[in-house]
Amino acid sequence: MSIPRLVSIRRLVSIRRPVSIRLPLSIRRPLSIRLSGYRQAMRLIVARCEVAYLGRLTTSLPEAVRLLMLKADGTFMVWADGGGPNVKPLNWMTPPTVLEEQTDSHGRLTGLVVRKQRQEDRVEIAIAEVLSDIEHELDVLASLEKEGLERELQELLADAPQWCGEGFRLVRREWPTDIGPVDLMCRDGEDEWIAVEIKRIATIDAVEQLTRYLERIRLDPALGSCRGVLAAQIIKPQARVLAQARGIDCVEVDLEVLRGEREPDLTLFAA
Repeated sequence: MSIPRLVSIRRLVSIRRPVSIRLPLSIRRPLSIRLSGYRQAMRLIVARCEVAYLGRLTTSLPEAVRLLMLKADGTFMVWADGGGPNVKPLNWMTPPTVLEEQTDSHGRLTGLVVRKQRQEDRVEIAIAEVLSDIEHELDVLASLEKEGLERELQELLADAPQWCGEGFRLVRREWPTDIGPVDLMCRDGEDEWIAVEIKRIATIDAVEQLTRYLERIRLDPALGSCRGVLAAQIIKPQARVLAQARGIDCVEVDLEVLRGEREPDLTLFAA
């Protein structure tokens, strides 16, 4: 029976140099983790951090100083400086989300995990240094378009509804339905009802919105034949196709002409 050469084996083990292995963010466990509910405030964290997204795809961002934005509604975004006029966040997650804060023994923030409640998607942030961590309560979102150009368009078209269709006359602005008001309710030269929805830029969503209004309006037998008109400065091609398929007329209006800042373009017809 031969005796194992233990000395030789020990020598072989001692020759093996330690290997440096960089663990994924999800394996680097902090000293404590707590679930953090979103408050009624915007939280802005400026930190030197690494970011990893784990989901349908796996992406990672190396360590750098970034802005971490946590909105009160559960939206999460990672920002870097620059990016040009069409800047977008480097990474983001839409609500509803769950936020996990990771801290060390001194209570310092060392990481964040933002994940979907019922999905595998998650954003993991390993924080090396927190430069700023503040919260601000923001005002409730007002309808910016309605208070700006869209509101002005509604007022101008209410004064001159014929721009929405020949012979149109205004019956009421903000005609109420049980799902919200339609911008203008008019009648045409044949005394038929027309619901007019006004947008600055009309997209497929605008067509869907007017469709829902028409469904509710037509529940009244007296308004059963009410038709729809989508009026906007710009109507997207896809919106125009969907509107035509649903029997909704589309009208593009010129804000400068409505304001009286210039004359409308003349159209010549051949005999």
